[in-house]
Amino acid sequence: MQNSPMSDTPNPDDQTPGKQGLAALTLAAIGIVYGDIGTSPLYTVKEIFAPHTGVPLDALHLIGAVSTIFWALMLVVTLKYVILILRADNHGEGGGLALTALAARAVEKRPALRRSLLLLGVLGATLFYGDSLITPAISVLGAMEGLEVLTPALKPYVVPATMAILIGLFFMQRFGTAVVGRFFGPIIILWFVVLGAVGVWHIAQQPSILAALNPLRAWEFLSNRGWHMFAAVGAIVLALTGAEALYADMGHFGRKPIQIAWTGLVLPGLALNYLGQGALLMGDPSAIQNPFYRLFPEAWLIPTLVLATLAAIIASQAVISGAYSLTKQAMQMGFLPRMKVHYTSAREMGQIYMPGVNWALLAGVLAVVLFFGSSSALASAYGIAVTLTMMITTMLTYFVVRESWRLPAPLAIGATVFFLLIDVLLVAGCAIKFLDGGWFPLALGLALFILMSTWRRGRELMMDSTRRDGLSLQDFIDQLDPGSLNRAERTAVYGVADPETVPQALLHNLKHNQVLHVQNVILTVHFEDVPWVALARRLEVKPLGNSFWRVQVNYGFMDTPDVPKALELTSPHGLTVPMFETSYFLSRETVVPTPGAGMAIWREKLFATMSQNAGGVVEFFRLPGNAVVELGTRISI
Repeated sequence: MQNSPMSDTPNPDDQTPGKQGLAALTLAAIGIVYGDIGTSPLYTVKEIFAPHTGVPLDALHLIGAVSTIFWALMLVVTLKYVILILRADNHGEGGGLALTALAARAVEKRPALRRSLLLLGVLGATLFYGDSLITPAISVLGAMEGLEVLTPALKPYVVPATMAILIGLFFMQRFGTAVVGRFFGPIIILWFVVLGAVGVWHIAQQPSILAALNPLRAWEFLSNRGWHMFAAVGAIVLALTGAEALYADMGHFGRKPIQIAWTGLVLPGLALNYLGQGALLMGDPSAIQNPFYRLFPEAWLIPTLVLATLAAIIASQAVISGAYSLTKQAMQMGFLPRMKVHYTSAREMGQIYMPGVNWALLAGVLAVVLFFGSSSALASAYGIAVTLTMMITTMLTYFVVRESWRLPAPLAIGATVFFLLIDVLLVAGCAIKFLDGGWFPLALGLALFILMSTWRRGRELMMDSTRRDGLSLQDFIDQLDPGSLNRAERTAVYGVADPETVPQALLHNLKHNQVLHVQNVILTVHFEDVPWVALARRLEVKPLGNSFWRVQVNYGFMDTPDVPKALELTSPHGLTVPMFETSYFLSRETVVPTPGAGMAIWREKLFATMSQNAGGVVEFFRLPGNAVVELGTRISI
């Protein structure tokens, strides 16, 4: 059976956005999608005027900085993501790997380019994991630093409180977010309303900050600083983190709810708050120590701290859930070995829990909190992974709009170049923070890219070895004399990756048990580069003669495989697979690294280790454990 993950999701046709209330979906989108970008005001303005950026704290530069934030939100988030990229959906699904599959399908007649785009998409996916570590750390740290504003005596408790909250958050993951999720929307709505309201209050006291709405002020702010502008851009990027979530979560809510939430609430709340922080600092430059919390009267600090903490937890939940979804997609597409996936809700799509990913993320997040210790220190590591992901998204989108949508070349190229120039500026601004912590998400992404590309290449080499050393299945069947063999009155299902060669488990069965079942099914599970496969296309059944059948079960990368359930659909094709009279024969492969062609020996050893520790096929494909027979085989790569 193909070594991709599982899929037995609820019927996607029953969960499309059109069948749910637009208002309910918009509320949910506000809670899940915008938590990350919604907590950016906690630390962005403070970092723009940090000593290392060299930006003077005066009215002229305050107006310029806020103007740059505002127009970055307009160009990058509103124009690029909300208006344009949300249109590049893969059968309703969004996100880096969904876009990668879409771009790869657009150039499927050019194998070399297709392979390059797949690797580029995987690189973008690996960078997301860096974001999944840093977002919970910086969001909760930024919220907890409000303790220092209450009283400097609480400063030593910021890191311990942050770690306690994060540990509790990750321990709660096993119970799912189906219940908690319904409260996310109202809390984040309150958060954005408070952001906007307190911003308006300060704007009214310093209305001159409204000059920041003029894009020329942003241009002057950047151009007048020369090469030093990159330091400021590296901080301004913090206002854009979370933009990828708009696209990644499109499959859960649909395009329209995400667009309505952004234009109707999120953008106004963010814009007004950034303008308010600028107005505050124009009147009181000493508030730069924590301009967000200084927006509020002292009596409001504790309620604001509680609300900010809840918003930070929700922002963290969004990237944690995103890491689960991304990992599952990567498994389905053949870039990661099997892992345990628990479905925590029978009704809500995407509600999954992956223990291995969860505990690895927790360990990483706690290490990040201890190593960096503050939101300002973490800000140096934040951004470079996000901006590189944005750049990769722009590059992949070009192949979709040009090859699939057939837009005129001048329009497709012009739009791509425009957004690439912005992306390059953002990446360059973050690149100068490389030695101050920016190396961290890149190192993590590189390590994960090596793992994912090694797994993909290793599986290809295993398939090549199987074809090279195996026997032709059809020739084997044609030469078989069933009458000379003992027959077992059961159905045998042989799970294979290559349906053209004789399964090793079948050869072992004939050699050691000297028995052939009365009905033999050669089964492959194929994962397509679409999120969902319709039930009508679930099976492909072909009789091979001598009581042999070839069955291919098709899934999308968002499906959840259930092989026994799929085999119940074979009757209309003339094949009956009785549930209680069927045995599943699987080959447990032991990879033998060999010097020579293929991969470097260290990568082959890495692949062998990953293969040995991959999750079990039985759980992965939901096979009945008491009907499975596993036979070992050694494969040299």
